[in-house]
Amino acid sequence: MTGADKKHWRRRRPMPRWLATSIGVIVLAVYWPLTKLLAKRWPRLVGRTMTKFLSQFPKSFEPSERDVLVCSYFKSGTNWTMQIALQIAHRGRAEFDHIHDLVPWPDMVERARYAVPLDDDGPARSAPTGLRVIKTHLALDALPYSPAGHYICVVRDPKDVFVSGYHFTRAMVMGALMPPVDAWLEAYLSPDAPMGSWARHLASGWNLRGRGNVLFLTYENMRADLGSVVDEIAAFMGVELTAAERASVIERSSFGYMKKIEHKFEAPGAPWAKAKGSMMRRGESGASAELITPEQQRRIDDYWRAELARIGCDFPYDAAFNAPAREASRSSRPR
Repeated sequence: MTGADKKHWRRRRPMPRWLATSIGVIVLAVYWPLTKLLAKRWPRLVGRTMTKFLSQFPKSFEPSERDVLVCSYFKSGTNWTMQIALQIAHRGRAEFDHIHDLVPWPDMVERARYAVPLDDDGPARSAPTGLRVIKTHLALDALPYSPAGHYICVVRDPKDVFVSGYHFTRAMVMGALMPPVDAWLEAYLSPDAPMGSWARHLASGWNLRGRGNVLFLTYENMRADLGSVVDEIAAFMGVELTAAERASVIERSSFGYMKKIEHKFEAPGAPWAKAKGSMMRRGESGASAELITPEQQRRIDDYWRAELARIGCDFPYDAAFNAPAREASRSSRPR
């Protein structure tokens, strides 16, 4: 990319609503019969397609000391962690029309013109710290590794991941083509999980957490104490914030603040995608019962706990995601 190209990079404008609606009608007419004909295979096919579509990270890229990669599994606090890291890089004063004007997302094909390209030095030059934040949903072991780069790995209770991912995928991607909850769960608990294996993603960060340039976080701990997480990420990035800067980072990284500017985080969606409210729905932990039954919650726990054991990862699943407490609470209910 030439200097002129970098200077004039612009996000692709969304197509006119009338055109999007027309295309949506055609797509639904074509694919609706397939969802019925391939009812058992459809969820896994969608999962494989989503994984393949967002697996474009260039292997030739070598992170430098200015790069902070947010490596978060799908629907695990990606935008939240990006906002924290970006505000730290800008000392609590990051302003943008859309976060991906400042944050590259190499997983997304560049021709989509959704995120500033990796080889555009604008984001680093605009930050007073000289740091830039890069987003990826890929597991750490699927990324180019450099001792100079900074890697923030974020994981979330897989039950909440499933629920958040189901609502998001239905609203932004599948619409009326979305499989039923039980069928989507079968795909999630299989090698065809949308965005790949949750267990592999967790293990790739957990196993390297002892390296000085890898920070491993859980969504649940982030929610428990935002101020401490801001301090931890700032120290990891090598940024010393003033009291005023720290307060600004915390304020701009709160759910309430980010919800008010949700349009600045929205992803491109299908022609029928909801215009608002799909990216930051509730931001809660432990609320998976809104969509899935206790039996389905147990299935998710059992499957991913077993997968972690199978790949030799000693992450303390139950302690992190409160499975014993939930089981005890369930057993104490009147029958």
